[in-house]
Amino acid sequence: MRNAFTPARLTRSAKAMVKTLLIAIATVTLFFTSDLVLPQSAAAYPFWAQETYPETPREPTGRIVCANCHLAAKLTEVEIPQSILPDTVFKAVVKIPYDTSVEQVGADGSKTGLNVGAVLMLPDGFKIAPEDRVPEDMKEEIEDLFYQPYSEDKENIVIIGPLPGEQYQEIVFPVLSPNPATDKNIHFGKYQVHAGGNRGRGQVYPTGEKSNNTVYNASATGTITKIAKEEDEDGNVKYAINIQSETGKTVTDKVPVGPELLVSEGQAVTSGDALTSNPNVGGFGQDDAEIVLQDAGRIKGLIAFIALVMLAQVLLVLKKKQVEKVQAAEMNF
Repeated sequence: MRNAFTPARLTRSAKAMVKTLLIAIATVTLFFTSDLVLPQSAAAYPFWAQETYPETPREPTGRIVCANCHLAAKLTEVEIPQSILPDTVFKAVVKIPYDTSVEQVGADGSKTGLNVGAVLMLPDGFKIAPEDRVPEDMKEEIEDLFYQPYSEDKENIVIIGPLPGEQYQEIVFPVLSPNPATDKNIHFGKYQVHAGGNRGRGQVYPTGEKSNNTVYNASATGTITKIAKEEDEDGNVKYAINIQSETGKTVTDKVPVGPELLVSEGQAVTSGDALTSNPNVGGFGQDDAEIVLQDAGRIKGLIAFIALVMLAQVLLVLKKKQVEKVQAAEMNF
């Protein structure tokens, strides 16, 4: 019998393995370099809150931690039903309005549109509805949105983004309410809902460093002796500003690409004075709401009570009419 492992077959197998390996390497390389080749310069990244604040995105003061990087205050609204029945899918809408005609400074200094992101903090037991539970009319509103739980054990806290701001100034969340009949940790009653929405890039990175989407200030009091300009291949300019302080020491403040310079050589500045304009047009806002997990039995009892009250009122009116007729008959004798 001939040996199955002939040199020809070994060569074909080796070529197949090499081809598969090359495809795998190319896929991994594309995955990790896509952000470098095509960076999302205006992206808003809610997942940074996950990395910095793994327990909860809401501080004891009530502030949602996105405000630590997105320093400008902007309007954000959340709309939810006043009450909902157990095991029911409902719609929560986070509104993130802004002027779509404005552009912001991207990480590379170019002008670009704003992206948006949102975080929705639901009560315990509430979560994003499974796809097979979402009504057809709601599926048209959410399209292909991807909702990410804040962590594996916190499905009630949901984040989303970055999304194109022109299309998603209203983000719809399909939410499934819990059922106390199947989960003894859930109870009927009133609960708090917290929502936050940001548009545009932040002014501070989670590391504490400034982004180029903010004002740069003089670090010393003195006179500007030199402004060195450095231009990249795209024509974007960044600056190194030398300030001779009152003590004679020279301090250098670096300004990245993006912000526009407001000072010139020979100008006297005070520590804290703005060296650049404020390029930020975005910001963060948050809103709170309440929702009642309603017991259907209570609603049925309320309806029955109202029906009894109405019946009693009708009977009282009929009795009154009867008494009036008797009184009228007695007056005729």
